Amino acid sequence: MVGMPRPLRCPSRRLVLAGLAAALALPRAARAALTPADQIDLARIQSYLNGIHTMVSAFDQVAGDGAAATGTIYLSRPGHMRIVYNPPHPILIVATDDQVYYYDAQLGQVTWTDLDNTPAWFLLQNFVELGGQIQVEGVQREPGALRLTVTEAKRPERGRVTMVFSENPLQLRQWTVIDAQNKSVTVTLDSPRFGVPIDPQLFRWQDPRNGGSSGG
Repeated sequence: MVGMPRPLRCPSRRLVLAGLAAALALPRAARAALTPADQIDLARIQSYLNGIHTMVSAFDQVAGDGAAATGTIYLSRPGHMRIVYNPPHPILIVATDDQVYYYDAQLGQVTWTDLDNTPAWFLLQNFVELGGQIQVEGVQREPGALRLTVTEAKRPERGRVTMVFSENPLQLRQWTVIDAQNKSVTVTLDSPRFGVPIDPQLFRWQDPRNGGSSGG
């Protein structure tokens, strides 16, 4: 980070859900056949992801252009996420009822889209199936960590997601989303807590502009 983080723009909004550095991802041309060791790791990761029901974590976000931000993310599978950015970014994102709502307090503006229009929608699915709708691009190993790069099988042109897991124990630590325009956002979790109780009201969309609500 250099100086004050710049305000998040629309590309970052679409990527973050993804709420979340191109060098981390494997280009499609470099994809190799999965080895037996890869298959074992994929089974471990799939089981781990499907075992996540709730998560609360602070996070650091860095876009490919250097823009940076911090905040807190609340996740409740399936289908619910709330992302609150710290000042000076007046941004709130809520995923609920298959919709993603984005509120920019500085602009006084709310926009929304379908959850499955976001590159990392599969993280909020009821069941994550690696190798099904989620196509595995590659598995990379390094000391103490695993990197898994995936795309959407039916629409790979929409971008790709690289997830980073620590080993022993296996735990999600970071993800990078690269969209169809090759713009990236990396979200790094800071002291995540899994399996914690979360108030369901956090995932009820309430339009901050007028106190009205929709979703739940």
